[in-house]
Amino acid sequence: MIETKFDRAMKDFVWNIIEIHSQLGDIHSVWARLLGITEPQWLMLMAIMDLDKGLGVAGIDVAKKLRVHPGFVASQTKSLAKAGLLERRTRSDDARFVQMSLTEQATTAIAKLSKKKASLSSTMFADLGEGRLAELNTALFAIAKNVRLAARLLAIEIS
Repeated sequence: MIETKFDRAMKDFVWNIIEIHSQLGDIHSVWARLLGITEPQWLMLMAIMDLDKGLGVAGIDVAKKLRVHPGFVASQTKSLAKAGLLERRTRSDDARFVQMSLTEQATTAIAKLSKKKASLSSTMFADLGEGRLAELNTALFAIAKNVRLAARLLAIEIS
């Protein structure tokens, strides 16, 4: 089989994504260690911070954002609450659900890292301006949507 330029570009893209994922994992592990938590717990704090619009965040929303099982989010966020980094409140309208938000302790600890995080972000995206980054995000959103579809099609095909 002859590899086309498009085939090579797709392979290069996948390997670049794998490399980026690996390097971001290493960076997240460092941030987590600085707070005395695990990388998945760090990602949960970041997801909650991103999703919280002032009313807290449901565990199911964190699970969806991180693509993990809601039970995993529940167990890990309980640990984060015990560590004083997360507040968990039962929803007033439905006691089966918990709303979570960062504590002042977590916000302060993350703020202490913000200067270094900003420096790293500017290094990571140094070659992209705001416009190119927006275009890249649009393209990645489209690819992610198509990858979800392809994964569903493959699951149907092999079942």
